[in-house]
Amino acid sequence: MTDAEAQRTADTQTAPDMLIVRNPADGSELARIPVTTASEVALHTADALELHRSGVWSGVAPRERAAALLRLADLMQRDAETLARFDSEDAGKPVTECRDNDVPGAIESIRWFAEALDKQYGRVSTTASDVLAFTEREPFGVVAAILPWNYPLAMACWKIGPALAVGNTIILKPAEATPRSTLYLAQLAEEAGIPAGILRVLPGTGAETGAALATDPNVEAISFTGSTATGRKILTASASTNLKRVSLELGGKSPQVLMADALAFGDRLIDGLVEAAFLTAGQNCTAGSRILVHDSIHDEVVDRLSRAAAALRVGVPSDKATQIGPVIDAVAADRILAAINVAVAAGARIASGGTEVSVVTGGRYIAPTVLTDLPADAEILRTEIFGPVVTVQRFGSRDEAIALANAVDYGLAASVWTKDLENALALARGIRAGLVSVGAYSEGDMTVPFGGWQHSGFGGAEKSLQAFAQWSREKAIWVQLT
Repeated sequence: MTDAEAQRTADTQTAPDMLIVRNPADGSELARIPVTTASEVALHTADALELHRSGVWSGVAPRERAAALLRLADLMQRDAETLARFDSEDAGKPVTECRDNDVPGAIESIRWFAEALDKQYGRVSTTASDVLAFTEREPFGVVAAILPWNYPLAMACWKIGPALAVGNTIILKPAEATPRSTLYLAQLAEEAGIPAGILRVLPGTGAETGAALATDPNVEAISFTGSTATGRKILTASASTNLKRVSLELGGKSPQVLMADALAFGDRLIDGLVEAAFLTAGQNCTAGSRILVHDSIHDEVVDRLSRAAAALRVGVPSDKATQIGPVIDAVAADRILAAINVAVAAGARIASGGTEVSVVTGGRYIAPTVLTDLPADAEILRTEIFGPVVTVQRFGSRDEAIALANAVDYGLAASVWTKDLENALALARGIRAGLVSVGAYSEGDMTVPFGGWQHSGFGGAEKSLQAFAQWSREKAIWVQLT
């Protein structure tokens, strides 16, 4: 039994009805949160359905709902420091990352969907003169979202923004490790004038609380961000119960393709590679964990990337100078280190990192790692590591680059680095992924849909105007005129 497994067993035995939230920085206890049991989930969904049918939220004018969401965004801005601290402490993320990126992004999500709500329209069909046929969109009623631990608040707001705007009652199940920012968000929602119970946060385990939501007949739509394995279980649960609509944003093994002219981007290239590979200690579904480099620039890219990775400051999340914090727990650390060791045993060379860093007792910190010279069948090239590890592979032609980029089951995101328009478009169109950025590592702004293909999910269900369609259903109305 690993230290992490022993700690989890001890936590369960100590408080079987509580989630013990621990700080990844040092393993210290942050909070104890009551677990929501399956029977409690059923009570909550029944109450939520009754509340939805009362019209206290779904029945008010769209602009009134939008105004309440804008008030929520203002309160989040007021308490941004608290929200950033919760996510930094719970997830082990550098506090500057939470303060400068995650929390502002969450606030932007709420504001964007609130402001976009009254830009939605139905459709009128072309019919005979004695018929009026049109469509409108209606909320489902009770919906649910199961959240990841790496971006607790940001992912919550991607989901609650459109779900609440269109009039649903939503239940959030935060990750076991990171419940505090969403619990606080629910308090702010009530302060903003959103009726109590319209936004509910039910902490608990995936095996009980999450599974109960996935099978509950009162929940008519569910969104999940997390592992592919869990996504499959949610799909199965939907199929075996009430066929609730399912949105999945799952894992990734994203390529970054560097054509022969990529060095023309200068420092922007290396900065982009480093951000893509090591943001949130690589614990990011869109992490650019596979760097594919043209033969002609391979050695220079490896040299510059390795030096940049080695220069990153690994430290405690509360230090403003920290760039790389701990991984989420000891189980993750052991898995990441094992993957590195297996790759090295298969012939890979460590160009930078590859070891654990001693920072604070009780936390697990891994140096940003660059692996090169990997055999084509190396397992690490196909498996999502979810840690600060990036691999570098060579290619000689554009077709070879596309083949390498597509040599995995995932299809979430990709980056292309070239200033040649023909190459850029050929790569962007040839790579199988829901999102391809050119000349940057980017997921786009709120106007751009986000979602993966293949084992990465269903594609395009998050962000943009398309998110409204995920949380509402279209009704056709046919009126026969006299």
